[in-house]
Amino acid sequence: MGIINARLARLGLELPETNPPQGNYLPFVQSGFLVFVAGQGPRKGGQLVYKGVVGGDLTVADGQAAARLCALNILGQLRSACSGDFDRIVRLIRLAGLVRCTPDFEDQAKVLNAASDLMCDVLGEPGRHARIASGTHALPSGMAVEIEAVAEIR
Repeated sequence: MGIINARLARLGLELPETNPPQGNYLPFVQSGFLVFVAGQGPRKGGQLVYKGVVGGDLTVADGQAAARLCALNILGQLRSACSGDFDRIVRLIRLAGLVRCTPDFEDQAKVLNAASDLMCDVLGEPGRHARIASGTHALPSGMAVEIEAVAEIR
């Protein structure tokens, strides 16, 4: 068991099976040592778990739970990109997150912190990354949060 798998077990986290793309795109693309993970929503078993508007029918805590699930899905895609060997991850470079929210909602960063914290907990220092957190009025299928990632692997 590698370091990342040991951390996942210690944290009591289980990665969901990777979700198939919802359109004509790849779930991740590798170019050289970089892996670009397509936007991951809060899906589990192919089903959307968090649907709604943060600051409206969903709370900040709901948004954070959605962001954590997005982060787990990103890790699942990275596991696939690494052929199951998490120890090939050199570092997480960037997360870009969208929060479906009300026009007056200003806590997008607080929502996305849940994903950033999870990445640091699981990946350690290589999990620290650059990030953007933005709000939007709509996301595919009504999902509450969508996050994409860029990572370096060996």
